[in-house]
Amino acid sequence: MEATAFCPAHITGFFKAYLEDGKNGLESLGSMGAGFSIKHGVTTSVKIQKRNKQESNFEITTDGYKSDKTDVSEYVLNEFLKLGEFAAMYFVIEHSISVPVGYGLGSSSAVALSLSYALDQALQTKLEKSVIGKIAHNAEVSCKTGLGDVLASYHGGFEIRIRPGAPGIGRVEKITTEEISVVMICFAPISTNKFINERLSQINGLGGEMVSKLLESRDYGHFQDMSLEFARYVDVMTPRMQGLVEELSRNNIKCGIALFGETVFSMVPRTKESKVLEILQRYPDGIIIRSELDDDGARVLNN
Repeated sequence: MEATAFCPAHITGFFKAYLEDGKNGLESLGSMGAGFSIKHGVTTSVKIQKRNKQESNFEITTDGYKSDKTDVSEYVLNEFLKLGEFAAMYFVIEHSISVPVGYGLGSSSAVALSLSYALDQALQTKLEKSVIGKIAHNAEVSCKTGLGDVLASYHGGFEIRIRPGAPGIGRVEKITTEEISVVMICFAPISTNKFINERLSQINGLGGEMVSKLLESRDYGHFQDMSLEFARYVDVMTPRMQGLVEELSRNNIKCGIALFGETVFSMVPRTKESKVLEILQRYPDGIIIRSELDDDGARVLNN
């Protein structure tokens, strides 16, 4: 038995965190905010074999960009193991990660959600899609790797999260745009936990206001302006990021900041893509990614 699934990477431009335990436990936690999913992300394959004297019942490997943690994957697998008699099975899990880990691109949520879809397919548990999403959401919140990326990448596209929580509880409003390119440069990782723990009141005050404003404008240029304002307000802008933002601005190119990472992104019409790339290539210490919006969200791939 085997299956493969994909989950797009997701970038958040601003958010409001909800960390108080509600009546649905982890499923009620999360964030409101806005962001977008791209065609890069995580492809996860699962192969199930007969267990044969192995100490563990699984092995997890990563290809492409590496993650030094497997706690999110183990959480998802353990939740599926509760759904049936799978003790005699050995799970070979491989994550192929096409975005840098820890740079604000939602890699942990993409790992969790792609694995959840792949396990449901391989085990033929036939869960409702929202239940598959809840398992991944709970994994990310429990492991403290993120708050709203699972809900967003579950739906895909350019979205506003208007109610926090897991798929089936949280709600998003997707915004249709013209065909645009997404170009970004990733300089260094930033700890999500650090900023959530130290600056929550700051984050929530401004993030909540911005959700309402974007619901009115529904404009990706306005979204990028607010993302920059949010990043400056919570003080994540480094001198290197500031220099790039100013250079892009001098060329009439809007941009935003991925939370949380030292990552600058630009959502632009296709005609401006080459100019953005030309500017980013002047910064050799960064990882450049060129992509497009992924409007489909997480899904099983045909094997």
